[in-house]
Amino acid sequence: MLTCLDHVVVAVSDLEIATETYRMLLGRPPSWRGTHPTLGTANALFRLSNTYLELLAPGGSGRLADALRSRLALEGEGILGLAFGTSDASACAAELRARGLPAAEPAEGMGRDSSTGAERAWRSVLLPTSATRGIVLCAVEHRSPPEALPLSVPDSPAGETISGLDHVVIASADLDAAAALYRDGLGLRLALDRRFERRGLRLLFFRVGGVTVELAGQFAGAPDKAEPDRATGLAWRTEDVAAARARLAAAGFEVSEVRQGQKPGTRVCTVRRETHGVSTLLIGPDPQTAPGPSAR
Repeated sequence: MLTCLDHVVVAVSDLEIATETYRMLLGRPPSWRGTHPTLGTANALFRLSNTYLELLAPGGSGRLADALRSRLALEGEGILGLAFGTSDASACAAELRARGLPAAEPAEGMGRDSSTGAERAWRSVLLPTSATRGIVLCAVEHRSPPEALPLSVPDSPAGETISGLDHVVIASADLDAAAALYRDGLGLRLALDRRFERRGLRLLFFRVGGVTVELAGQFAGAPDKAEPDRATGLAWRTEDVAAARARLAAAGFEVSEVRQGQKPGTRVCTVRRETHGVSTLLIGPDPQTAPGPSAR
């Protein structure tokens, strides 16, 4: 039903500033710059090897722009939602409803690149946030060929840039309810369930199209069923964590030292700011160990 994590949407106040931030962070320019006149919003898209990042900002008047301004005023910048890929929006909507989620009928969408005039078309299936524990979730069927949204070409040496997304982190106060949503409702594969007794932390790892959706929460005490989930962070893949860290430090980012990752054979580095409300981790292979997949 859901074949990949198609893209991650980050709500930002100033699109120009955020686009420049992520151009430096990812080591590549945006693939697309667009506007949505009827919605009152504008966006910048960075297509990577396994997903793309959408920066979304209010730019005029419209239903979406008004909702986005309210969200920014209440919660600030940060991850707004996740869009999963599907090959058939109508079949996906029917399957989601069969799984107990009140999916809307597919809606037609069209985007135009403001610099090249190129157009893309898609169909999307939106789920109400009342059914998704507060996070905007949807499914997208692209009606245009992949080359309509080209890969973003790095403007730094390949080893220093971000190649793709490793995982997205979702904090939940009720992990059992969240797990039911992603496993039973969305049909994602639960690959791992880990508990860290000393910290009282439980992590659930769901895999889709080579990307991990990580649910994180405490397992001690009664869950807060009224507290909504929050998508808090992104972990980006890079071939050389040390080289990527050096590039970001030179560009003015505040970054941690490189350290061993939780998964054997990986090294990680935390980007502390400025990432527009998104907790950010770089992850890559440890050159001192045998090569392996860059996954946490």
